[in-house]
Amino acid sequence: MTRVWLIRHGEPAAHAHGRCYGSLDVGLSESGRMQMALAGEAIRQEPIAAIYTSALIRAAESARILAGVLARGGPIEVVDDLREIDFGDFEGKSYDEIAREHPALFRRWMMQPTEVRFPNGESFGVMRARVLAAFERICREREGQTVVIVSHGGVNRALLAWALEMPDGALFRLAQDYAACSLITVVEGIPAVERMNCRGSIGGAGSNRTPE
Repeated sequence: MTRVWLIRHGEPAAHAHGRCYGSLDVGLSESGRMQMALAGEAIRQEPIAAIYTSALIRAAESARILAGVLARGGPIEVVDDLREIDFGDFEGKSYDEIAREHPALFRRWMMQPTEVRFPNGESFGVMRARVLAAFERICREREGQTVVIVSHGGVNRALLAWALEMPDGALFRLAQDYAACSLITVVEGIPAVERMNCRGSIGGAGSNRTPE
């Protein structure tokens, strides 16, 4: 059995709130750092063989905090394909700005979020393909071990929905709070979701839902 903990990055700095920041580099807030320390405590007893992270600062910083709590001396492996979806021309803009400047596309995004390709950015399908390829590669390399992937809300939702064979339209029924922990186990290529959206201690869950 291969066990993969999916951990979303902690809360980002205040200037990112209410804006699209998929591919933008945004650091953590002080609350985000505390959230990641609690996530580390929640899985402290796990036999973690490796930590993988998105290259984006908020995930990489989260992974370093996690590694410090777990007292792991080994390197953290950066996997660029674990990055969040690229919102293209929408990056850095507030949702109000996008609604005003691109009303038709904004309405479609709100109604069918997985069917939109962002101008000069990605679609959900493109993001999911690279994320699944990275996940499968990690599982091959770490077969029979327990690992951590520190990434993003969209990345975690894509992997959880794949494991559960959920339709794309149900993606945002999966809550992924800041610093929340989810667990996917893989046996002979078949995934199972063992835990989902746990915060602070394994078995608890939060309520914060954000689109990134």
